[in-house]
Amino acid sequence: MGYELRVVRESPLAFAELARAIAPAGFGLRGDDEIVAAHRGGTHAVARWQGHLVGEPGSDWQVAQLVRLSAALGARLVGEDGEVYALRDGVIEVVTGGRAMEIGKFEEIIEAGPAAWTP
Repeated sequence: MGYELRVVRESPLAFAELARAIAPAGFGLRGDDEIVAAHRGGTHAVARWQGHLVGEPGSDWQVAQLVRLSAALGARLVGEDGEVYALRDGVIEVVTGGRAMEIGKFEEIIEAGPAAWTP
């Protein structure tokens, strides 16, 4: 199991509400629990439903998609250690301990696609 990021909302998210909200935002459902996004003719996993949305990103593209999904649902994207991922002025940031660190420009990350991180 990798590092998990959770989509957190003030009010609980029901699966029916999730299903209605994701399509207009450009996401789809695969099976009963997987949220996917398209890139260059393929679909790639972004998150899974477990009574709440959880993602285990393996690329900046997946983080960017999780940020986008969180925004579409009126939620925040929070890491296991309490850090918050957000989009500000076209740049994805992670905020931890009151400090913001840039991940990269949203549009460039989305265009680059879901290439996995390498060690």
